[in-house]
Amino acid sequence: MVVLNKIYTRTGDKGQTALGDGSRVAKTATRVGAYGTVDELNSFIGVARLSAEGETDAALARIQNDLFDLGADLCRPGMEKDAEAEYPPLRMAAEQVSRLEAEIDLLNESLEPLRSFVLPGGSSLAAQLHVCRTVSRRAERATLQLAEDETVNPEALRYLNRLSDWFFVAARQANDSGRADVLWVPGANR
Repeated sequence: MVVLNKIYTRTGDKGQTALGDGSRVAKTATRVGAYGTVDELNSFIGVARLSAEGETDAALARIQNDLFDLGADLCRPGMEKDAEAEYPPLRMAAEQVSRLEAEIDLLNESLEPLRSFVLPGGSSLAAQLHVCRTVSRRAERATLQLAEDETVNPEALRYLNRLSDWFFVAARQANDSGRADVLWVPGANR
């Protein structure tokens, strides 16, 4: 269990932060940028949940929890040393990706077929889910950038890739199963 009884520590006042293994890095480090963007995404989901109900809200709550798992995964470097760790590090698992895929398939079943690209918008919830989609893509890019130089759990990358797809179909679902999607009209304002 995590116990936070003091919020400020002053240990980051000079631009350094601690990773999950206790090592200290610059707050501008690629790894910090990756899990920081995941945290930003989680905050946007919190805003979207203000407009969500029922199963959509429950699914978003599950995703928020997964994103804390993902942050824990990304803040812990040295996957190759996991077996030597004092306690087993929390890593994203294939089951989390599979759950997203199953939810995407279920959401997609009732959607109107796409005949054009969808513009972000429609209902308030759909617009917020599109923001989540774009931030999840940014988190994916930041994590891919990290993976260029350091070992990253492949399930973390798979999860982020599926997550943006989840937000896309959930946004369409929030637009009356796609019937209220705002469609792109190529060259409409020429």
